[in-house]
Amino acid sequence: MIRQSLKALLALALCLPLLVSCASTTTASVPLGCDQASSPCLQGKAAVELTTSKGSITLELDGDAAPVTAGNFLDLVKRGAYNGTVFHRVVREPVPFVVQGGDPASSDPATPKSQYGTGSFVDPTTGQARFLPLELSFKGEDQPRYSRVVSNPTELLKLKLTHERGALAMARSQAPDSASAQFYIALKPLPELDGRYAVFGRVTDGLDVVDAIRQDDIIEKATVTTPGL
Repeated sequence: MIRQSLKALLALALCLPLLVSCASTTTASVPLGCDQASSPCLQGKAAVELTTSKGSITLELDGDAAPVTAGNFLDLVKRGAYNGTVFHRVVREPVPFVVQGGDPASSDPATPKSQYGTGSFVDPTTGQARFLPLELSFKGEDQPRYSRVVSNPTELLKLKLTHERGALAMARSQAPDSASAQFYIALKPLPELDGRYAVFGRVTDGLDVVDAIRQDDIIEKATVTTPGL
């Protein structure tokens, strides 16, 4: 019984970095679904290469299961929003957890390290921060569900995208619809995060590079490698 309680506390402690590392509140309304999305939705799959200070990582974005979330990430890659950003949070102890980065503010040398992980993507055309609804897709359903955390074990078994090792997902604050630009890669299966955070892709090559990344390593450049996108 004591061992189970300790495991539960450990899981909660490991989840905290994903909750406190992003902006704590949103400053704009969050559109739901592709018909209202503030960035292009992704239909189908796309490939992105992250060139980091430790080597290259290839990502597959899944627009079939997460069109809004994957489309936002692809748009930010095309804008160069991730170039020069820092992996500001790497949790490996006491057990492997996540590698997290993508805060646009971390690419500015004037930003203090203490503020890494607090920024969002601000659209230069509107001056407003862009936020995403929590997007979850389930087997047997044609459209994703938005803005609602799911904890029902039966429903979680039907998720199309889960937190396997190498899963690519969006970090957020406590508000379900507060993801913006920051993302994380799971270092091991993390079922405790399923239904709470939006997975939108996976690492297809370079997991050894992900394993080698340490805090303050840099994303030198993010590039779309899918022809025609």
